[in-house]
Amino acid sequence: MAALVSLRGGEGGGRLVFGPSAINGDEEEEEDSPAVLLSVLAQHGQVGLCFYDSKDSSLHHMMDTPDNHELQLLSRVIQEVSPHVIITSAKQERCMTRFLQQLGSNPDYKPEVVTYPFVDFGLEVGKQRLLSAHLPSLPASISDRDKMSYLSSCISFDSPLMLRAVGALLKCLDRRRVGVELEDSSVGVPILQFSAYTLKGVVCIDRDTYSVLQIFKSELHPSVYKLHSGEKEGLSLYGILNRCRCKFGSKLLRQWFLRPTQDLAVLNRRQEVIRFFASPRHSDALNTLQSSLRNISNIPSLLRKMSLSHTKVSDWQSLYKTVKSAVCIRDTVRHLPMSIQLFHDISEGFSDDLHYIASLISRVVDFESSIAENRFTIKPNVDPAIDDKKRRMMGLNDFLTDVARRELEHLDARIPSCCVIYIPLIGFLLSVPRLPSMVEKEDFELEGLDFMFLSEDRLHYRSQRTKELDDLLGDLLCDIRDMETAVMTQLQSTVLERSTSLYKVLDLTAELDCLMAMSSASQEYGYTSPKLASNRKLSVTQGRHPLLELCSPVFVANSFQSLESQGRVKIITGPNSSGKSIYLKQVGLIVFMALIGSDVPAKEAEIGLVDGIFTRMQSRESVSIGLSTFMIDLNQMAQALNSSTSNSLVLIDEFGKGTNTVDGLSLLAASISHWLRKAPVDVPHVLLATNFHSLLQLGLLPSSGLLSLLTLETAVDGDELVFLYQLKEGICQSSYAANIATLAGLPTGLVRRGVEVSELYRTGRPIKRVDQASSHDQANRCRSVVETFLNLNLEDKDLDLQHFMKEELLPSAGELLNRI
Repeated sequence: MAALVSLRGGEGGGRLVFGPSAINGDEEEEEDSPAVLLSVLAQHGQVGLCFYDSKDSSLHHMMDTPDNHELQLLSRVIQEVSPHVIITSAKQERCMTRFLQQLGSNPDYKPEVVTYPFVDFGLEVGKQRLLSAHLPSLPASISDRDKMSYLSSCISFDSPLMLRAVGALLKCLDRRRVGVELEDSSVGVPILQFSAYTLKGVVCIDRDTYSVLQIFKSELHPSVYKLHSGEKEGLSLYGILNRCRCKFGSKLLRQWFLRPTQDLAVLNRRQEVIRFFASPRHSDALNTLQSSLRNISNIPSLLRKMSLSHTKVSDWQSLYKTVKSAVCIRDTVRHLPMSIQLFHDISEGFSDDLHYIASLISRVVDFESSIAENRFTIKPNVDPAIDDKKRRMMGLNDFLTDVARRELEHLDARIPSCCVIYIPLIGFLLSVPRLPSMVEKEDFELEGLDFMFLSEDRLHYRSQRTKELDDLLGDLLCDIRDMETAVMTQLQSTVLERSTSLYKVLDLTAELDCLMAMSSASQEYGYTSPKLASNRKLSVTQGRHPLLELCSPVFVANSFQSLESQGRVKIITGPNSSGKSIYLKQVGLIVFMALIGSDVPAKEAEIGLVDGIFTRMQSRESVSIGLSTFMIDLNQMAQALNSSTSNSLVLIDEFGKGTNTVDGLSLLAASISHWLRKAPVDVPHVLLATNFHSLLQLGLLPSSGLLSLLTLETAVDGDELVFLYQLKEGICQSSYAANIATLAGLPTGLVRRGVEVSELYRTGRPIKRVDQASSHDQANRCRSVVETFLNLNLEDKDLDLQHFMKEELLPSAGELLNRI
């Protein structure tokens, strides 16, 4: 039964309802049944969405995420959330229109689709609606500034599509009064909590984490040939692992980076391919496959051009190379172990249709002639009728020479020569030179000939013989082109009928390209395959930072271990520049690499289930939301505290520096204590670096087996501080700030005074000012004041004493204060 579609207004936008529910709409729904309303906006390959669950009055949001033209990510979200209402913009991309049509044709699930004008999805509109939202957990008298600060800790303002979707969602909630239908109109729809949404099996990583771990890094790439300079990938994890040979491989690898997964089946599928190609024994197969991958073109674009009959000669060449290379890949893979799932899928999925398409194109298309004529031409023996017409065309020159000789015999004796030519769409014409006597148009008339046109001092006529040639031979070239176009159309139809096989080529070759790229990097950089487990354990033996080891001639490897009930909260102390931040990033990158299926820079590694990586490491400014740097740091810490689970990895570097020392220390101690007081099964993997040594010296943390204290080893050689970068258990007793200040080039006297003040402050002794010695002029001035005072006539108290204090003493004291 076909889906019934209706379009209704009444909410400031269209309301598209699929299925029988279009007749009765909301009236058929039970008033007390929980509803889920999802708002989505798709633009330029990105999807931003959020949804409201009336069951617990919660608003869930997902950061902007890349999606393909089939919107597979959105389809997964809808499958998991099962929204009753989908809200989207009336102005939408073609992929969204096609997706909604497919959704409406599903007989088992027919949500209501509401469309609002594009203006309701404005970024500023979304922010203003968030400020106006009913948040019962906040006091009614809260200012917009404080409310914005609170909202920035609950929802990411770095995802514009999601924020725009939130604005439309809040409008729909207010219009429908979800959950407050029977309340007074002044009562708004409550939002009791905000929650970040992540697809099941996808590891939660925010933009700050991607930035601080340097997983991606875009750099400007100026060009004198382009008006707008582009960007290129800088030194980043994606940059060193992306060795893909085709664009779709690079695109898929970026998607893997943006969606690290917990699915052990997916990760094991990737690992077995990487392990196979990382072996030097299989380098020949690797090179053969990578050379074939270079010829894989944009198959969806080619098929779309074919469906619109916009195919060029270059498109046929690209398709032929793609299919021929796919057949070569299949034949090569069939000699590899079929126990590896990807090889089995390629061997079975690359059907004989590919060989048929390749042989058909090779047999039909004459690429050499097509390139020369810049149009589609076919080879001989494909169509006898076309071959016959082409033979006529080839023998036409000699034949027309004979016809011209006969025509010349019947022309005016003044005409010395003539020729018969063929012009497509016009036909056969007699061409004669223009005589000097032929000045006016009337002079062009010749007996028995119909004048057609003048071109380059040659007159063109239609004679009785040329008319007979038109009737006999017809418009040969146009006929040939029309017939060859018909053959091309048939060939396009044959290819489009087998488009499923071509799309399968794209998916599997992109996956193969990604895995071979990562295996090449693994082999070059000496990575090892991590053991993936379903437990809560993280163990890395002699791990290395994948980026820093490429820039440093010597790199000291360090291990990391976080068990299920011991050592889950690690506090690292050590001097500045001793490698604390690098170690934190190293652990984060190794875990991330394991979660995309890559080998890792370590001797051994066991990575358990990790559902998210949270960081508070890099302070950044955000002019758009008007928050201070410390407020943004607090938001990052709040995200780690509120969203992390027992399977999360939390990396914290120097939290608390942006405010008063005591306040920062207190917040840090409270945050760590929050985790230490939890049950071991609820504590995430926490790795924290700090220079607040008093955190440990003053005993601000509760004793717990979950706590592990680490430091990075250093040595002092005379006045010189030597960094050994070796991790060990213990506490750093000094920050060695003076040594590092000397290394940084600060003046020696300044450093010496700093050490002195630090020692006085630490021991609680008074800090005395150190002023410069009095100059010769100042000494003379003081001597003059003393002599004047001794010569005063103290009996005349009113005159001499007042004059001395006003004219001598006070100015001298002022000068002294200014010098100080």
